[in-house]
Order: sequence, then structure tokens, then C-alpha cells
Amino acid sequence: MSDQIGSFIAKSVVKAGDLEHRRKINFNIGKYDAVVPVGKQQFNNVNLARERAKNIKWRAMETLDQQLEDFETHFTNRGGKVIWAETAEQALSEILQICKEKKCRTIVKSKSMVTEEIKLNEFLTEHSIESIETDLGEYIQQLDGEPPYHIVTPAMHKSKEDIAKLFADKLNTAPNLSPEQLTLVARNTLRKKYPEAEIGITGANFIISEAGAVAVTENEGNARLSASFPKTHIVIAGIEKIIPTIADLGLFWPLLATYGTGQRITVYNTILTGPKQPNESDGPEEMYVILLDNGRTNILANAKARESLYCIRCGACLNACPVYKNIGGHTYSATYSGPIGSVITPHLRNMKDWKHLSYASSLCGSCTQVCAVKINLHELLLENRYEAVQGNYSAWTEKLAWKLWTKASLNRKWMNKGTQKIKNWTVNKLIKGWTAHRAHLEFPEKNFNQQWQEKQGR
Repeated sequence: MSDQIGSFIAKSVVKAGDLEHRRKINFNIGKYDAVVPVGKQQFNNVNLARERAKNIKWRAMETLDQQLEDFETHFTNRGGKVIWAETAEQALSEILQICKEKKCRTIVKSKSMVTEEIKLNEFLTEHSIESIETDLGEYIQQLDGEPPYHIVTPAMHKSKEDIAKLFADKLNTAPNLSPEQLTLVARNTLRKKYPEAEIGITGANFIISEAGAVAVTENEGNARLSASFPKTHIVIAGIEKIIPTIADLGLFWPLLATYGTGQRITVYNTILTGPKQPNESDGPEEMYVILLDNGRTNILANAKARESLYCIRCGACLNACPVYKNIGGHTYSATYSGPIGSVITPHLRNMKDWKHLSYASSLCGSCTQVCAVKINLHELLLENRYEAVQGNYSAWTEKLAWKLWTKASLNRKWMNKGTQKIKNWTVNKLIKGWTAHRAHLEFPEKNFNQQWQEKQGR
């Protein structure tokens, strides 16, 4: 058993039995479930909207090379700079080089899962550069020394009492502050950082090829401040974030808002087309976009898994997943958790060490049902399992067990052999892997043939 599988199982056992954790996450997901139907009412035909969004992403992925080149051409024409990074290490090296050129000591950063993917904050800390998370949820997690728990809601697993205690411990505030008071404390602390920072870093919800533009959607305005206050703005985006036209935002922004938070539209929606122009008074003097691969072309090259690149990171599949709702986001030990994380992580990293995530599913299909762009997530989980078997990544004991089970189940005489007691002992005692985390299997007293003959009066 690999270290990753052992860690996942151990964490799952702890979290599945933590009733307080389950109460908190189900309370917060319950709030989400209550508002999403309201957001959907803005669509005349929400299924048609999802289908059109999927088709747009299909087109973008099938012509990804041309779309990215078009983006680079249009973005650089307005004075922006594009950096192509094949790996996380290349992206970090480029960021460090920019920081050195700007003599940067402080960075303000908005919420970005791709910066979590490359472990940007840890890297900057190692080089004595302060990186401050300015999204409230991310700021809470940074104070607590934890990675995000959820793609959209980083601190979903914390109650308001947990956050009040954290602020009291880290910021010396009163231990019984209300959510509004806690928000004001964070705001007053973070507001001072924007004018001090030499560089602002954001992610991108979408990058638009025809306009050479970056689209960012948020509810707090911190991304807009991070992009405009510092003299240098760096955008880090996965290459799959591309969409063809600005007109496509009219579909994707409402879909992302509805399926992400239940809103009709998020509060701040910004389109950035480059650094400050000669006739403009606001904005950064320099703007970089780092286009990150980091395993995405592995997915692109896989005809079946390619569909997972359509994801717009709304987080709906996490909120619907019965496994996620029991074991939580940190158990996955990966940047992207829940169903979408279980699909893409084995391809972004390696199938051998991360195949177990594709088995962390009931295959109920809820993730596929709620996906904003209709990705067949449960089918892709099955496809990952198939690839893991074809890649010969299973332990010899597992292979032997399934070989024996297959041989027995395909032979009626073998299935009929032994008494109920012997069968129960074999499955529940001898083959311990099955019952380690499941209830015991109980075979009937009479086998199928015996029951059939009795039914037919033979």
C-alpha cells in the first residue's frame, strides 16, 4: 500500500467518525442547496445553457493550441507579457525572477486554486517574500496554516465560533466577535497591505482568446484591488481556462455564479486586457500572464479524460458528493478534492500513487447531475479505474482476490460449493480487505439453485 493510499484511508476513518465535522459541513452545504434553485430561475432552460457551455468548452479544448496563440497575440499587442510554464517549478522560477527584478518584499494575492497547486505561498516564504491571501476564506486558512478545504469556499469546515477563536489566537481580538465584526477586522488588516505590495497575483476564471483578456469573478473586490494597486500584476492560469469570445462570458459568468454560490451573478466581474495604457490613469504598469500546463496536456492527450478540462471550478460536484460530505476536503491531500479532483489528480500527478481517489466514490452520479458544464464525472471515475487496472497498478493480493472471485462467480458449481457458514467465514475473516471498512457480508442459507428448485416445486 502506497503512502498516499494509507494516508487517505487513515484520514477518512477519522473524519467519517467526526460527527461535529459532519454537522458543520452539512450545515454549510445545506445553505448552498437552499439558494442554488433560486439562482437557476434566471435560466429559461438551464439544461440547454449547460449543454451550450459544454459545447463551447469542447470547441476550446479541441482547438486549444490555436486559442492560446490567439490569446498571446492579442494580449501582447496591448503591452502584456505571456510566460509559458510546462511545470510548477518553471512557473515558480519565473515568478521569483519577476520578484527579484521588482525588488519585491510583499505580495497581495487573491483566491486562486492554481497557486495552491504550485504551492506558491510556501515557495515565496522560502525566499523571504511575504504573500498575503486577501480573500476572507483564504485569509482564514492562511492564519490557521491550512490549505483550502473547498474549491469555492476555502473555510467551509469552520464555524463562526472556530473563526472567532482563531482570530483571538492570531490577531488578539475579543474571542466572541460576530461574523460582521470578524470581517471588519480582516478588512482593516488587509486594506493596509494593498498600497505596500510591489506585486499583485491573481488567478483567472477564464482567459479569452479573441480579446487577449483575463476574466475574474469574485464577491469581495480583493482580486480587483490586487490587480490594480501594485505596479506589477501577475496572472497564473491553467491552459484549460480558455474560452473563445467575450460573448461567451454572458453564459459562463451566470452559470459559475449559480452553481458556485447560488447567485444570479457574482458581485465583481472584471475583464483585464493588459497593463495600464498611456491614456489610462489606473492599473498596473506591467502585467504578466503565466499559462500553466503542469500535467494538463496529459489530460488533453487522453481522448476520454479530456472532458474533465471543461471544468469551470464551480464546486457543485463537491457539494453533491456523499463521500466528500463525510470525509471532507483535506482528506484527499490534493489541491482539487471531491469528484473533479478524483478525476484529474491521477492524471495531473501519476496514476499509480493517486488511483485510489477514483475509488472514493459511490458512483451515484450526483456529481454528473449537478455539473455546470455536464461533465460525465462518474463515467470518468470508472475510466480512471479501468486505466489503473490496465496499467497494472494494483497490488498482487488485490489481483489474486478478484481473479478468484471472477472464476467463482462465472461458475455455478463453484458458487454453490460450501455452506453458508464457510462462505461467510471466507469473505469476512479470510478476505479482510473487504470488511475493514464495510459491514460483513452475509450469504443466504440456501444458494440460488436450491431456492429456484423449491420455487418451481422440484
